Amino acid sequence: MQDNVTKIVTEEKDWITQFKDVMIDYAPKVVAALIILIVGLFVINIMVGLVKRIMKKRGIDATLQKFLGNLLGWTLKILLFVIVASKLGVETTSFAAVIGAAGLAIGLALQGSLSNFAGGVLIMIFKPFKIGDFIEAQGEKGTVKEIQIFTTHINTIGNKLAIIPNGALSNGNILNYSAEEKLRVDMVFGVSYDADIKQTKDVLMKVLTDNSKILSDPAPTVNVLELADSSVNFAVRPWTATANYWDVYFETMEETKKALDAAGIEIPYPHAVEIQKQE
Repeated sequence: MQDNVTKIVTEEKDWITQFKDVMIDYAPKVVAALIILIVGLFVINIMVGLVKRIMKKRGIDATLQKFLGNLLGWTLKILLFVIVASKLGVETTSFAAVIGAAGLAIGLALQGSLSNFAGGVLIMIFKPFKIGDFIEAQGEKGTVKEIQIFTTHINTIGNKLAIIPNGALSNGNILNYSAEEKLRVDMVFGVSYDADIKQTKDVLMKVLTDNSKILSDPAPTVNVLELADSSVNFAVRPWTATANYWDVYFETMEETKKALDAAGIEIPYPHAVEIQKQE
């Protein structure tokens, strides 16, 4: 019995000795790891805050500021976790392999989404358009309603909601009608070959000069564009403020028809088709 007690006491002493040895060996590593963790978190917070302030100062979209700030924070925290684990003696090669494999899998699975995300970042940084601009892109024309990380929402002329992926939007052609203060309205009017060219130009120019929404600087122009099969086509090019673009377009179309009719200048149309319909 006494031998058993002695054996147990000896084993306990050996365990305590081993525990002390382990604590003595690992104590510096644990302390160093804690210091690295605390200092690392402090530095990460400073870096994320600094990046957010820089983005805010440069006028980057608030949504993008928050997203990139969080992304940077989590990336740095994962890196800090690997460094702390390495300091404690944990093998970090497996961590790197797992993170790399996970990144590859996520990248392949979200290939389209990542493309749209990158496109959204580019749009928010370089700002080819902003909310409220009237643009033409990806076969759609309308007013930009919302710019999100992955998609851009546009209200079309007919007040339909068009949702365009940012990947395609950032890689395609974008026509921004609201980018400049002035716009040129391009129109073409065809008249009969019997019409006098000078009289026609005078009638068309008077329509332009009588419209108060058309600017005098740059001055509007009326020129012969082409001699077509059944008409002489005139290029009519008035300038107006961007906000008045469609008003000028529709008003000029209407007033030109009235003015040409009043002057007795014929606008050609397919007579043969009309005769066929009557028969």
